[in-house]
Amino acid sequence: MTLSATAGQVLGARARAQQLDRDAGTIADTAVLDIGVQDTGPDGGRWALALRGLTPAPEDLATVWTIRGAPHLYRRGDLPAVAAATAPFSEADAAKRIYDAAKPLKAAGIPVLTALDTVAAAMRSIATGPVVKGEMSGRLSETLAEPYLRYCRPCDAIHAYEQPFRLAALRAGLELEPGTSPPVLRPVPGLVPADSVPERFDVVRAYLRLLGPATPQHVAGYLDAPVKEVRAHWPGDAVEVDVDGERRWTLDADGLPAGPPGATRLLGPFDLFLQARDRELLAPDPAHRKALWPVLGRPGAVLSGGALAGTWRPRKAGNSLTVGVEAWARWTAAQRAAVEEQAERLAALRGVRLKAVEHA
Repeated sequence: MTLSATAGQVLGARARAQQLDRDAGTIADTAVLDIGVQDTGPDGGRWALALRGLTPAPEDLATVWTIRGAPHLYRRGDLPAVAAATAPFSEADAAKRIYDAAKPLKAAGIPVLTALDTVAAAMRSIATGPVVKGEMSGRLSETLAEPYLRYCRPCDAIHAYEQPFRLAALRAGLELEPGTSPPVLRPVPGLVPADSVPERFDVVRAYLRLLGPATPQHVAGYLDAPVKEVRAHWPGDAVEVDVDGERRWTLDADGLPAGPPGATRLLGPFDLFLQARDRELLAPDPAHRKALWPVLGRPGAVLSGGALAGTWRPRKAGNSLTVGVEAWARWTAAQRAAVEEQAERLAALRGVRLKAVEHA
């Protein structure tokens, strides 16, 4: 018998699975670190972890390019498993993940997986210590053959293709120095990918645990992988769930019936909760989706009662922070107070004073 769940139950289950309802936790039991915490923008990884009750010591975390070539935070001790888990499933998967960089490689008869290993070997030989991304790119352009390189019009220079560059970095045993812009890459001593992927770090299972119930198409969109490859790695213990008439799957059917958590959180623009590929479920109103995911300059989202309730944007001036919020419906006094409290937390994390919360 197929289970059934409403959109509200799905979102509530995700908020609980991602521990957005807890006040404190440990680095070991913080679930989102299994799939990686995207660290993009000033309210990136540190804020995402703070929302889940965690303020880890910097030395316990590592920043590496993984899913979609974006920087993600992981437990430092998990890097061998992460390197294995986030690698492409196959040649076809690797070709899809590097976009237009696959075409010249194919024309030259170079398998993409071989190309990633070639780029990784070159990066490893260059990065005997910390290396700024621009220097690494310049030295790669002197080392790699033509199929690996492209002309960059804005720079009027020849560079290695961006996605192979990013996806090869962890293969090369390189991490990003926290807080560097432009990024600085440095070697992780002794880092070797694990021979197999522990179940906890399997990216398909992790998506279903933290962003399910979901379809293979949703997972493929998150990974930039072919749907066929995701289906081939689909867990045999996934449970089918009907979500408002759509066939989906989850690894935690028991978590669906519980009520939504009451916590209010100011989710950063790239928080995992907002990375789900079913945006129509997250924000049913097309106008809200347009506001939340513009082409450039994403706002954060207000999570309240297990559902999205509006957007927010920070504005820093000197040592003060103003948070502008826009509600999608009238908020209660309790919701407004909770948003104020979250804004205070954000200012404290940034080390500045909260000047005001401005309501549109």
